[in-house]
This record gives sequence, structure tokens and C-alpha cells, in this order.
Amino acid sequence: MQVKNTFTILFWINKAKIKNGEAPIWVRITVDGIRAEISIKRSIAPESWNSEKGIAKGSKEEIRTLNNYIEQVRSQLFGFYQKLMAERKLVTAEAIKNLYLGKGEKEHSLLSLIEYHNTDLRHTLEQATFKNYVTTQKYIVQFLKEKLRTSDIFLSQLNYKFLTDFEYYLLKHQPKDHHKPCGNNTVMKHIERLRKMINIALKNEWIEKDPFAKFKKTFTKTTRECLTEQELENIENKVFRIERLDFIRDLFVFSCYTGLAYIDVMQLTPNSIVKGIDGEMWLYTNRQKTDTNVKVPLLPQALHIIEKYKNHPKAENSGTLFPVISNQKLNSYLKEIADVCAIEKNLTFHLARHTFATTITLTNGVPIETVSKLLGHNSIRTTQIYAKVVERKVSEDMQVLRNKIGAKSESTTLRNLKCG
Repeated sequence: MQVKNTFTILFWINKAKIKNGEAPIWVRITVDGIRAEISIKRSIAPESWNSEKGIAKGSKEEIRTLNNYIEQVRSQLFGFYQKLMAERKLVTAEAIKNLYLGKGEKEHSLLSLIEYHNTDLRHTLEQATFKNYVTTQKYIVQFLKEKLRTSDIFLSQLNYKFLTDFEYYLLKHQPKDHHKPCGNNTVMKHIERLRKMINIALKNEWIEKDPFAKFKKTFTKTTRECLTEQELENIENKVFRIERLDFIRDLFVFSCYTGLAYIDVMQLTPNSIVKGIDGEMWLYTNRQKTDTNVKVPLLPQALHIIEKYKNHPKAENSGTLFPVISNQKLNSYLKEIADVCAIEKNLTFHLARHTFATTITLTNGVPIETVSKLLGHNSIRTTQIYAKVVERKVSEDMQVLRNKIGAKSESTTLRNLKCG
């Protein structure tokens, strides 16, 4: 039930503060008997003021101008009163005063939300994740400028159409730099990041309606590429006379046999190598992306690489298991390795993780539950993405089934012949 308030507006002059023969004009707002007063930044000679009507006396141009201004202020104050009533907010004289003075709750804009996320919450993001959000911010700024012809919009202006227009813009956008146009899944990732920021606004009550309520993300199913056993063997056996390529190859192969992502490999220390419950050497580490403890039994290939860099001066200087190198440089050098080894796939360091999940483990019969643990996944559903690409394992399992069925069929035929 809407509660009615007693609400009055009274203009008066403060004779206690007369200066140069004029008194300042004030307005008194009263709601339910409680007052708030505001100076309207105008003054008048006391003899020219009509206290009963709360307006200036006379018909001169300056008097008419002053009275028009007083009426504008009255109209504004009444409008703020109606706004608070319509929004079912607490109506007080102080609230109306604050709205008039611009001290009311300011509406948040889209870019201020992004700035809040990328600045105040940056400590919660990994560097690579943060860079992705910065890229999303860049596209939003471009979209606002090129398509909406504005530099920013209020969060309350976000709606379903804004999202679909932004989606279409990203799909059709042709970058002027060296970057490739966004594919469907990349577009969905940008929109997914926007959604996460909008969720922050919803939790902080900076926006009332969720613009994503009816929006559906449509990711295209993709196959996780990995190296075949032969391709991995070619890289392992290749002799590199250039030291940096030899080092990059070793890091890549190490990841192929441990499943660790780039950042996790770079953060390994000699203390990460421990003796496991089986008496063999294991890797104990923490997957940075998901903050999950990971324990990986070390295969001979990985142990060999660890031993190779055991006393490397750069590794000792940084206190890490391997010399530290940026992900950008690492992936750049992997392109050279791909060319030398005649690998036509897009060779990136993350491809090594895919290779571990498929070629090294799942293909060799390691249960998917075990693979999920080794990869540090929080959900086995994430690991199942890799399982879909292991066609060789499916083929081998079906061949076993064929042999069993074939043997059973032959046995039945022999029994029938004997009975006959």
C-alpha cells in the first residue's frame, strides 16, 4: 500500500543575511513535518518580496525572470517528490534536497562498471584473464562509438537489443590491425565476460533488470586439436642446434607428458618434485586457473627433462624448475618448431595439454576420472570434451568387441555343426 506524505514547498527570504540591500531567497521543503532548506542562489530587496505568495512583487523584466526561475525550482522539487513516490522509495525532505543538489544516488554507466571491474577487482583476475577483459572493453568502446554514436550509456539502457546488436557487430567487425576477425565462439566469450560484469552490477543493485534474461549464448561445438603419437615423436626426436628452440621443445614435451598449462609449468620449483605414495616421483602443484591441487606421477620423458635443467643457472636464479620465458615468446618459437617438424597444426603450448589428455592418457586406456584429476578439472564434464576426439581409442575398443563377437559366433557355429 502506497503511503501518502504531507508535502509542501515554501519560498522565503533570509533577512538575517541581507547583503548590499538584498536578502537571499531560500526554499523550504517539508515532508511529514520535517524540513530541509536550500538556497536557490538568488536574492532580492526585502520590500520587493511577497511573503504570502512566496514570489517577487512587480512586473519588471527582472522580476518576471526571477519568478519564472522560482517556478522552475518548484516544478523540479515536485518532480523529485513524484519520482521517489513512483519508485516506492522513502520520501523525505532530505532525499528531495539531495536529488535537487545532485547528491542523490548516481546512476552507474556501462564503462564505469567495466572500469570498476578491471581496476578494483583486478587482484581477483589472472594476468591472461585480465588481458581478455581489456580486449572486451576495447570492443565495447568501439561499438558504442561506431554504432551507437556515443561514448557511454547508463546501465539502465542495456537491454536485449543492445546485446544482439553487440553480437552482430563483433561477428561482422573487420579489425584494421593484424588480428583476425572474431569467430562465433570468440564473440560468445566477449559476451560472456560482459555478462559476468553485469552480474556484479545486479549484485550491487546498480541495475534493476537483467538484460541477459532472454539472451542465449550459442557456442559452436569444436574439436580440441592434439598431436598424434607420430607427430609428438617427430618433435621429441628432432635435433635442434639452436639452444632456444631446444629449450622450447623440451618445455612443450614436458607439458605433453604432465598436462600442465603454461603458467603452472613456469611456477614449478624443485620443491614441486616429491616422492609419491607408490615410491615414484610425482609433481605436486596448484593449478592457478582453478586454484585446484594437482598431483601428477612423472613419466620417464618428463623426469628426463627435469634432470636436464636441474642445474641450469637461469632456473637456479629464479628459484624455478625451468628458466622462465613469456607465453608470447614461447608460442612464437613453437611456430618455428612446427615448420621444422612439418607439423601443419597450430602448434601452441596449450596444445600440449590437449595432447596429454588425449594421445598420452585417454588413448592409452587411462580412465576419464583419472585424467580429470590429473588435469585439475573441477568437473568431469570439462574432461569429456577431450574424450570426444579420441577416435583411435573408440576404434580399438570396437575392434576388441568385434573379435569377441566373432569368437562367440564361431563357437556357436561349431556347436551347431557338432549337434547336427
